[in-house]
Amino acid sequence: MTHILVTGGAGYIGSHACKALKAAGFTPVTYDNLSTGWAEAVKFGPFEQGDLLDRARLEQVFATYRPAAVMHFAALSQVGESMTDPGRYWRENVTGALNLIEAAVAADCLNIVFSSTCATYGEQDGVTLDEDCAQLPINAYGGSKRAIEDMLRDFGAATGLRHVIFRYFNVAGADPEAEVGEFHQPETHLIPLMLDAIAGKRAALTIYGTDYDTPDGTCIRDYVHVCDLVDAHVLGLKWLLAGKDSRVFNLGTGKGFSVREVIDHSRAVTNRDVPFTEGPRRAGDCTRLVSGSTRAEAELGWRPDRSTLQTMIADAWRWHQTGHFER
Repeated sequence: MTHILVTGGAGYIGSHACKALKAAGFTPVTYDNLSTGWAEAVKFGPFEQGDLLDRARLEQVFATYRPAAVMHFAALSQVGESMTDPGRYWRENVTGALNLIEAAVAADCLNIVFSSTCATYGEQDGVTLDEDCAQLPINAYGGSKRAIEDMLRDFGAATGLRHVIFRYFNVAGADPEAEVGEFHQPETHLIPLMLDAIAGKRAALTIYGTDYDTPDGTCIRDYVHVCDLVDAHVLGLKWLLAGKDSRVFNLGTGKGFSVREVIDHSRAVTNRDVPFTEGPRRAGDCTRLVSGSTRAEAELGWRPDRSTLQTMIADAWRWHQTGHFER
């Protein structure tokens, strides 16, 4: 039985990763403090409640399960909050990652798959965003993720720790079987906010910023289906377990959609109007973030087959209609 420690395994992406790991023959061990995750989402392996700032608890879990690798998802991830409370992001994301990496090395667990972000690139309009682009984050969220990437490289040089870093673009969609899905409190992501508005759970969706330098004035993002995303993580895990070198991969489709285009697709998928209002830009938001890389496809054999807007919205809508984890 090969255990994989999944930090943040009770959260949106982590719970989908646990399902994919189980399907691939691994036993995912969820480590989560439930600050943003949901105990109900832990369905595919053991659950250990704990915080990344608790080094002793981490060491206990490593000793109990002796995992072959770590998938590290646990992090604060709200761009707006990171602009107003940067200390919390540097403390929890970076110090938590340091505790995790040191505990892993001490336990001789020398394989880490890390959930990073395209926010490390910052505002680089007109630049093809591939893995060799300069990392110029404009918020503490992106900055903290870049710092953890640097940390992984330093520990690799010093200890032999190997890593696969995935820089995500916008993750969307849900498990097609609706066992797990996307649900945050408070909700900050476009598609679930939009579906809440369609379902009458909120008065309207707010479009933050309509004066960007884009064809319709709203910012543009590259969307990737959460199931495609976690498939890449399993491929990255297998890459490391096969003894291959550390590597960085972007995970996106190379296609960008504006907020207004996402609204139009949602109207077509659900056959319902999307009530929305227009508001000012949010601090820390970039105009356009779209992947320009095919490295994951070329080297890992990754295929983002579910990553069309229609499929992502349809899967998310199916999940929304289950009632999910509302407290």
